[in-house]
Amino acid sequence: MTVHTDHRIPAGFTELPGLDALEGITLSAAPPAADAQAVGYAVFTDKDVPAELGLDRDALTRAGFEAAVGKTLLIPAATGPDLVAVGAGGSGEIDGAKLRDLAAAFVRAASRAARLALVIDRASVDAASGAAALAEGAVLARYRYTILKSESKHTALDALTVSLEGADGEHVTQGLAAGMLAARATIIARDVTNTPPGLLTATNLAEIAQTLGERFGFGVEVFDKAALTELGCGGLLGVNQGSVEEPRMIKLTYAPSGIARGHLGLVGKGIMYDSGGISLKPSDPMHLLMKMDMGGAAAVLGAFTVVAGLGTAARVRGWLMCTDDMPSGTAYKLGDVLVARNGTTVEVKNTDAEGRLVMMDAIALANEDGVDAIVDIATLTGAALMALGQATAPIFANNDSTAALVERSAAATGESVWRMPLERKYRPQLESDIADISNLGGKYAGATTAALFLDHFVGKTPWVHIDIAGTMQSDKDDSWLTAGATGFGARLLAAVATDFGPPE
Repeated sequence: MTVHTDHRIPAGFTELPGLDALEGITLSAAPPAADAQAVGYAVFTDKDVPAELGLDRDALTRAGFEAAVGKTLLIPAATGPDLVAVGAGGSGEIDGAKLRDLAAAFVRAASRAARLALVIDRASVDAASGAAALAEGAVLARYRYTILKSESKHTALDALTVSLEGADGEHVTQGLAAGMLAARATIIARDVTNTPPGLLTATNLAEIAQTLGERFGFGVEVFDKAALTELGCGGLLGVNQGSVEEPRMIKLTYAPSGIARGHLGLVGKGIMYDSGGISLKPSDPMHLLMKMDMGGAAAVLGAFTVVAGLGTAARVRGWLMCTDDMPSGTAYKLGDVLVARNGTTVEVKNTDAEGRLVMMDAIALANEDGVDAIVDIATLTGAALMALGQATAPIFANNDSTAALVERSAAATGESVWRMPLERKYRPQLESDIADISNLGGKYAGATTAALFLDHFVGKTPWVHIDIAGTMQSDKDDSWLTAGATGFGARLLAAVATDFGPPE
């Protein structure tokens, strides 16, 4: 990406440093290379300890090592590469999720090494899918957003060789390539979500999307304020009223080369910074994280960068609804009524319930485009964080088959979701005395009432809503997650698109 020379932008700043680093990594299916700086050997609970470690199981135990997934023991070497015992659990229990965690644990244990090798008995796992999981775990765990640091102790990953003993090398190579592709989606989402809000406006994100579209094979159409006014996107325009920065709707389009297997719509909330507007947020740690309130848009954008490479057979369209939500003399106010794209009037009862307002326009446009299903993703409610914490995102749906597709995709990518009831008994909480609907429900079930608001605009179209308010960031390194933006949802959405067909 472009290196900026504007004096207001730090020297050497690039928009997608993680993507730049990713493209410098070499992954290969091979025995440990001669120049490897650290070599990891998987240790199963029910198999012999690899002789290369030079320690038997009793010695490993005395050193505090156990063979559970995620456990490691670094064995420094006076000459040659350091050795790492990497816990793999039981050989009959190994799967993609465990391999992803295993690889992440290994690269963290060898955090000072740039050139790594990993040796593992493939046990019962498919070679290609196993290698893909290993690539994802390794690459995502080594990610760091350091572009704004004058000095960094972080060691970037240069090379990783993977030896899946007993597996066909070609299948391993294919799997590593697939894992790198999937990791790209998450890394791009992390990069833009980690970027300080002063360096990433809606206009900037539109420019990044255009560059990525040209590079990775999807169409990008950008709608400025005048175009949004002509479209009647009153939600996005209303939220934008308090900002000096223009809004942008970024429409992404992917079409397969042959006959499309269905038409999927993806909607991403892109609040570039969320002050709460007139309903100003308190100055607590959560306020600091509001640069990440565009995590939904970031996930959709990341997914689009890999759908072509994955050979997606469906037509996919995405709507990124981008603005910041700021207080000012021109900001929208409590009691205002906004008019959505589909003509629905909405009473504003809280300007900090802004995400659903920008998304209602996109959902209306997706329906106009005739999509077979809509999946939206948004850092929408604190209630989602309170309900399920930071590990799992609640989903709400009006269609079982589309919900099942999202759940399968979540399981495959390790991005945990839990389906919550779309309890329509709470729908009256959104009624308004002066408009068709209000943007805020009652004191309880905030994640549900937010979903019910979106449901109003969805109509009968099969739909799933993913609330990533809790999963958008991690407080600490955890397996393949790194502290900061997680990029949650990018790989999940890519998997949804790849497997999509018209819902039942």
